Amino acid sequence: MTTALPADPLAGIRVVLVEPKDPVNIAGAVRAMANMGAAELTLVRPRVFEPERIETVAHGTRDLVARIRVCGTVDEALADCVRVAGYTARRRAAKWTVRDPREEAGSLLGATRDGPVALVFGREDAGLTNAELERAHVVITIPTTERASLNLAQAVLVALYELRCAARDAARALAPPRKDAPPASAAQLERMFADAERALAALDFFRTRNPELVMRTVRSLAFRSGVDAREIDLVRAMAIEVLRTIDRIRAERA
Repeated sequence: MTTALPADPLAGIRVVLVEPKDPVNIAGAVRAMANMGAAELTLVRPRVFEPERIETVAHGTRDLVARIRVCGTVDEALADCVRVAGYTARRRAAKWTVRDPREEAGSLLGATRDGPVALVFGREDAGLTNAELERAHVVITIPTTERASLNLAQAVLVALYELRCAARDAARALAPPRKDAPPASAAQLERMFADAERALAALDFFRTRNPELVMRTVRSLAFRSGVDAREIDLVRAMAIEVLRTIDRIRAERA
């Protein structure tokens, strides 16, 4: 059985720029979005936000500029997203699975059936931090030469171009496996990770293990498995019950 993608899958794509410094780069990203059909831009702690200047540079984009959302944290920007792609130019020591934007385009478009999908880009000079990349379900690197330094707006354009090409070639796509529950949002996943870390700490699991590496592995497992909201709530309930049991035992021994 097949199911049709939305009329324009890129309408479900959210571009997220973390701490952009230059309004001209924001305007370039807006222009790329207008060209490729993405309509939702979120800025996280922009150095300068001047809607009038953005619109002046990116002519004819008043509708897009009017919808720009400004957030104080990455988690706020991603809370309702069902799929998050973090874009980075640099290979990291952390063992993330790094994908090519073209090979990942179909998966990102397919996820728009279930809710917003975020493409996250970092600062012009430093990109995304490791902590910010940990919020991404998939890490994407745009192929370049050894001079891996695309302009921010260029990176947004390349990412959206690959999605536009994939949408053009996939008027219909195979339906994902039917699930009884909706996909887990980024906010639900972050709550589960926080409760799991608290439970493991209470069990003294980190006594001989690096907490950062353990939790990075937990994140990787969750993102790769494609868990739904009901499954995430169940894992979270397990972690909370562990904490309650430990508190109860301590109280009985006091």
